[in-house]
Amino acid sequence: MRTMEKSRQTAVLEAVLFTMGEAVKIDKLAKLIEADEKETVALLEEMKKGLDKDSRGITLNQVGDAYQLCTKPEMYDYLIDLTKSDHKFVLSDSALEALSIIAYKQPVTRLDVEKIRGVNSDHAINRLLEFDLIKELGRMDAPGKPILFGTTDQFLRSFGVKSLEDLPEMSQVQIEEFKEQAEQEVQLKLDI
Repeated sequence: MRTMEKSRQTAVLEAVLFTMGEAVKIDKLAKLIEADEKETVALLEEMKKGLDKDSRGITLNQVGDAYQLCTKPEMYDYLIDLTKSDHKFVLSDSALEALSIIAYKQPVTRLDVEKIRGVNSDHAINRLLEFDLIKELGRMDAPGKPILFGTTDQFLRSFGVKSLEDLPEMSQVQIEEFKEQAEQEVQLKLDI
């Protein structure tokens, strides 16, 4: 059996530790690079020395019998600055209504959303586009060629679902309640 060269072993260790993002046990690392644990620790310590230079933003930490690549503490302020947002991600009730309709009925046109909501939805749809929660999927083959909308991967990430099939289903009781509310709203409009 041919063993890996030292430079290749170091590259494998770096790639695995970077990709995993969590501590990896020394025995697993040793097996990956076809070395014993003592040789693996020596390579990791050499890697740590290189990373601990002032010009580097990460370091290698030992966590029990495992190793993990981590951000140097003096870099935390930069990470905090990066994650601060001047733009608040707040959706109004109307935007949430429009988003729900688009998520469950996609592909859907603006007019379809407005028919269901009963009000103009231009602003809500524009906000959803701005937040990258919906996108244009194309155009409907109908007069005026209306734009078809659907959700994005950002929508899935934001709401913690893996796919559209994972969206919660409404119970029959909820559907009946919504129908009742809609009928009451229609009746109020007729009485006015």
